[in-house]
Amino acid sequence: MMMAPGGTDVMPQCASFDDGCSKDGVYSVEVDDCEELKSSCQGKAGKPPRNDLPTMRHCISQAMLAGNSELENSAEIGMKSPPAEQTEFIPVLRSGSCSEIGPKPYMEDEYICVDNLHEHLGGAPDFPSPGAFYGVFDGHGGVDAASYTSKNILDFIVDDSHFPVGVKVAVRNAFVKADHALADSQSLDHSSGTTALTALVLGRNMLIANAGDSRAVLGKRGRAIELSKDHKPNCTSEKLRIEKLGGVIYDGYLNGQLSVARALGDWHMKGPKGSPCPLSSEPEMEEIVLTKDDEFLIIGCDGLWDVMSSQYAVTVVRKELMLHNDPGKCSRVLVGEALKRNSCDNLTVVVVCFSSDPPPKIEVPRSQRRRSISAEGLDLLKGCLEY
Repeated sequence: MMMAPGGTDVMPQCASFDDGCSKDGVYSVEVDDCEELKSSCQGKAGKPPRNDLPTMRHCISQAMLAGNSELENSAEIGMKSPPAEQTEFIPVLRSGSCSEIGPKPYMEDEYICVDNLHEHLGGAPDFPSPGAFYGVFDGHGGVDAASYTSKNILDFIVDDSHFPVGVKVAVRNAFVKADHALADSQSLDHSSGTTALTALVLGRNMLIANAGDSRAVLGKRGRAIELSKDHKPNCTSEKLRIEKLGGVIYDGYLNGQLSVARALGDWHMKGPKGSPCPLSSEPEMEEIVLTKDDEFLIIGCDGLWDVMSSQYAVTVVRKELMLHNDPGKCSRVLVGEALKRNSCDNLTVVVVCFSSDPPPKIEVPRSQRRRSISAEGLDLLKGCLEY
């Protein structure tokens, strides 16, 4: 796994799904032409997977025309606004993805895009519409764990007895079931592991579940809202958990072996099933209620975030959507930009749009009155000037 920029603190608001909390964000105007620093690359060990995996994969759903534009924006990540408004909003889900081997000798990333969950499942389960499911899985030690998880985790969710009433419980159980299945399988390499980041949309509710250092970022009227936390061993909360369970961190690596604090598989580093372990497979979850200001979601493996800030990615995608309204093209532009910035990893990106229309242009009303700059605006300007 690669190092990625850290998230920011946000203020919780009560929402739906089970008994979880959601966070929503304030709006902001884009700040153009800011140059950000590139992160250093840190290799990860693994062994070559199957030889039949393609080096470049694209998936586009309901995509339209193509174009090209790039714009830098490295403003700070903001907080989310209450989800009480725009109660009539119904998302229209469409997605595009790009997955490329990058400079590594073999491909260990996997992903899944399901824009119509009812159609995919044959209409059997009774759950809110629209429904969709997306995920990215960054493997290490071979592709076995990532491949197995990407193919089975959705089935584990919908087959759980708590679905669809207790969605959070069902998703948490699915991560555990996938992890245990990797331990029990006779045909999979037990030393193979994977991060897992999923996004489940049911009606206006979206549930993000993450174990590892992939990242989910919401584009809200041009503002980047991070919906997941990078699980690095040096992260304060993860470090405390690891040390409490007897683990150690050497030079940023868990037990000197792995650069993530949470992952599925890696059973050569875990004890008996069900026992506490410094390497956790339990996902952290974030739920939000979508509004018309929520324009798109970006989920990507750490190969993207090692060389790109969340705000820059949101700025690029928004600008591209305004040009051609094609999420597949947006994914390819992000991957191409990461390669230009010398990403050292496999690259996998999924862009999910919540409307069939492109994002509107944000216009700031002109005023004759003199106004002072807010603390939020000052932070935004400061973030731009730093780069």
